[in-house]
Amino acid sequence: MTQKVIIFDFDGTIADTVDALVSIANRLAQEFGYIQITHEELALLRNLSSREIIKYSGISILKIPFLVKKVKAELKSKIKELKPISGIKEALIVLKNEGYRLGIITSNSQDNVTNFLKANDLDNLFDFIYSGVTIFGKTTIINNVLKQKQIKPQEVIYVGDETRDIEASKKANIKVIAVTWGFNSQEVLAKQNPDFLIHHPYDLLEVIKGLRSCL
Repeated sequence: MTQKVIIFDFDGTIADTVDALVSIANRLAQEFGYIQITHEELALLRNLSSREIIKYSGISILKIPFLVKKVKAELKSKIKELKPISGIKEALIVLKNEGYRLGIITSNSQDNVTNFLKANDLDNLFDFIYSGVTIFGKTTIINNVLKQKQIKPQEVIYVGDETRDIEASKKANIKVIAVTWGFNSQEVLAKQNPDFLIHHPYDLLEVIKGLRSCL
């Protein structure tokens, strides 16, 4: 198989963190000057791209790095209580056993990710974890990881749950699998034309198997 490395987003793709992140974001809304997220608005936000969400919220772009830092700090106390997406652990174990190199690129903190993985017996599955604070610069992070790890773009497939994951992967010239169990809805993900759009972690195994059988 050409794709020997599978890189995952963390929040919403591996870890079921959406509800916790929404709760934290709502507590910080007044401090950072954006609207709180109701259940109705969450449904709306799921159908918006990352850029559209920023515009809709009304938050200043300059405040976003500080907001991300505070959200990560507040999530630290909850991270060990959170669980993996149903079925993702089993899929990751299969991929690891089949010889694929697994990694994580995330805007969450490395400590949060490491603590989550240890708490859920997933820490032995990943070869690398790269944490970088960015909203629209994920392509740069992907390219930096590929360079540091000496990985060719054609050897990688990225797995993520947001429109910005698709956008960044395309710019980095790597294939991308969009998952519908995370933050963004199936409809808005489909509009970004990912290489694959899947609905359950076992679909991930089918996609990887299909890629391998095509070669």
